[in-house]
Amino acid sequence: MSSEAVIVDVVRTPVGRGKPGGSLSGVHPVDLAAGVLQAILERSGLESGQIDDVMLGCVSQVGDQAMNIARQAVLAAGFDERIPGTTIDRQCGSSQQAVHFAAAGIAAGENDIVIVGGVESMSRVPLGSSASGGSPMSPRLRSRYPDGLVNQGVSAELIAQRWGLGREALDSFAAESHARAAAAWRDGFFDRTVVAVPEAPDAATDETVREGTTVEKLAGLAASFRTDALAERFPDLEWSITPGNSSPLTDGASAALMMSADRAEQLGLTPRARFRAFDVIGDDPFFMLTGPIPATRRALERAGLGIDDLDAYEVNEAFASVPLAWAAELGADPAKLNPRGGAIALGHALGSSGTRLLGTLLDHLEATGGRLGLQTMCEGGGMANALVLERL
Repeated sequence: MSSEAVIVDVVRTPVGRGKPGGSLSGVHPVDLAAGVLQAILERSGLESGQIDDVMLGCVSQVGDQAMNIARQAVLAAGFDERIPGTTIDRQCGSSQQAVHFAAAGIAAGENDIVIVGGVESMSRVPLGSSASGGSPMSPRLRSRYPDGLVNQGVSAELIAQRWGLGREALDSFAAESHARAAAAWRDGFFDRTVVAVPEAPDAATDETVREGTTVEKLAGLAASFRTDALAERFPDLEWSITPGNSSPLTDGASAALMMSADRAEQLGLTPRARFRAFDVIGDDPFFMLTGPIPATRRALERAGLGIDDLDAYEVNEAFASVPLAWAAELGADPAKLNPRGGAIALGHALGSSGTRLLGTLLDHLEATGGRLGLQTMCEGGGMANALVLERL
């Protein structure tokens, strides 16, 4: 007998710059994750023993984030020792994948109550740490791609070239992301979802939002990924991806409380949303970041909806070229795209980003009276997750 999965609550930390000296860099990632687990439990009034499982996304699962950080966070949060935890790596979409897995488990009747979420401390466990001392490019993989694959920044450049996105368009999108995020903070939009980090009491807002960012200021930044060797390999690229139109290195954690609709009713908890469709897909690993386009199409098809039926869409801003190419292909309304700012301003704490986007999307639908929203994430290796959310 299947059960409908619903979302009861979503929380996240403010985000810090993912470098030494960032506002959350002094907090161990296990404790960052433990904090949002405690917050989600306290806000619901549940006991930890009522939770069936905890699923957290984390990309760099080494060092401070090793040894199944979900289980470590469960214990650090003071949860009943019987509560298990598992850590998921779907690259940037890791915590969104946790949402997908939890919804499937609830629908199958395997679980009633699950906490999902994610964490990444890029200041303490730098991007790429998990490949230190080795390489995923095995002989078989090299034989399939003899010319080699490229890093995500170069993929973002190739996307900008294919979709005709010049430097001004990229910087304009980035400036708008900061303007929307700054306005959201001024309006108190994030007050419901952002919770304090006891170990970092001065971290009250997202450290990565730069109010007053302009296209003129961004125009002075140099390209991030151009090298002489790459310029020779790709002589037609304009090299327009900069720190200003890319998501910054970020620290943060987020969590969501999911359960069956029946269990929510039994507990007297009010569901905030349910799911209309899910999709996960593989795509061209060379362009790498185009997966949200086919993932969205398939999710909309499964939901029986068109892009115009949606009230908002959260498309992760790993780089400005990604949501802009997505919008061009889908014919999306720019006003509905990341209306509260995206990762260029709000940060991209890799493992945490999926549930961070989920909370932003749900809060926006509730604040505006919207009913349907879509969330999609590009992911390393050429993958993407997408879901369609219905506010209740």
